[in-house]
Amino acid sequence: MILSRDRILTTHVGSLPRNEELTGLLIAREAGEAVDPKKLADEMDRAVGQIIERQHDAGIDVANDGEQQRVGFQTYIPRRMSGYGGRSRRPVLRDYAEHPDLVAAYLQRFPHTSKITSAPQAIADIKYLDDSDLKDEIARFKRVAAAQGKFGELFMTAPSPGVVSTTMTNGYYKSDDDYLAALSRELRREYLPIIESGLILQIDAPDLAMERTMNFQKKTDEEFIKIAERHLEAVNDAIKGIPRDRVRLHCCWGNWEGPHTHDIPLKKLLPILYKANVGGLSMEFANPAHQHEYDALKANPLPQDMILLPGVVDSTTNFVEHPEVVARRILEAVAAVGDRERVIASTDCGFGTFAGRELVVPSVVWLKLRTIHEGADIASARLWGRKSAA
Repeated sequence: MILSRDRILTTHVGSLPRNEELTGLLIAREAGEAVDPKKLADEMDRAVGQIIERQHDAGIDVANDGEQQRVGFQTYIPRRMSGYGGRSRRPVLRDYAEHPDLVAAYLQRFPHTSKITSAPQAIADIKYLDDSDLKDEIARFKRVAAAQGKFGELFMTAPSPGVVSTTMTNGYYKSDDDYLAALSRELRREYLPIIESGLILQIDAPDLAMERTMNFQKKTDEEFIKIAERHLEAVNDAIKGIPRDRVRLHCCWGNWEGPHTHDIPLKKLLPILYKANVGGLSMEFANPAHQHEYDALKANPLPQDMILLPGVVDSTTNFVEHPEVVARRILEAVAAVGDRERVIASTDCGFGTFAGRELVVPSVVWLKLRTIHEGADIASARLWGRKSAA
């Protein structure tokens, strides 16, 4: 994993907006409708090419395929594993339960989305079917990226065992721990090919924070921390033997525009997150409910063998942060970490978490990524004592 040796590098969390044609094809395929494979493949080729080009134009240093080939950041998994069917029934998010008018607004805004809260559940022993889908995904990404030759490092995302277990719920195993162990075993087959292809693996684990207000909203913070610890152990089991500097972990409080008044504080999570055998920790810090969380990092410093990928732009609002605002957030992150080389500026979360549900319009997404680059230039000039290009 590269470091910010002579300037603050930039990246993002993973998903980027899909075009309308690709969105429709992915949602139709998820619904079981007939989709022309060649048409879908051609559209994926086009979308991945455009996404990689746009990341370069925006000034992103560590890029990915924008999750263009997936219908959702974790809901694509049943396409690759047997044992899923029916429908998961999750508790209503606490923010939504307390603010039904927010739900109504979302339903009006996004009438045609992929499955989010109604994904299938585990109804039999889960088994990874084959890795042809994943191999095609990796090959397309690497082929297009190599043809453009614009990036020194590339990453690919994959969901954590915990977020799959909480969003595609257990309807088969004797216990949730048994289900979690099975997912850890089978998702390793998703993780290893990504690593073996030379890509950085990013494990998306919003379950480590977000699920406090969803599946485990009736638990105490202390009870939730114990659950989060088990989920983190499942991640470590799945990546056993993989060099930690080839893996980064993303944790967040949920990528929605809502009150976030019941989120668990970062200071309670950090001791658990620091147990992850990864080289990078990606966290929200631009979300207005969590901009103060650098204090937790100062009180409980980042381990020396980890880098921080702080969110310096919000992924749920169409405001474009001024480069000076981004620079200040980066400088605050560096001050909390105590090492400019171990900070890579990022986004709070993805911009296309689920097909058909993009909170930020595409034209604004690219401005937000550009402002990360511009803010990083300003911060770099101050940190390295040179004139800024911004």
